[in-house]
Amino acid sequence: MSLPSASESQRREFGPQPIAAILQELGLRSRDLVNASTEQLTYKMVSKACRGRWLSNNVRGKVLRALNKASGGNYTLPDLFNYS
Repeated sequence: MSLPSASESQRREFGPQPIAAILQELGLRSRDLVNASTEQLTYKMVSKACRGRWLSNNVRGKVLRALNKASGGNYTLPDLFNYS
């Protein structure tokens, strides 16, 4: 297996995402999302979401549902991520 090229790596890094600001604004931590999730959400997934590492639709959905459950909010994917 070959290593990804620099351009491939850059396409998977989108910089800090809105979810990081939302978590900070609400006073929530990764632990709160992991504990709220019933779908095997991991700390690593939440960390990648906040940092802007590309996540599959499935993982983004897990993060979204956990945030809505933990916060009592009604967020959508475009609220949390600035990439599709």
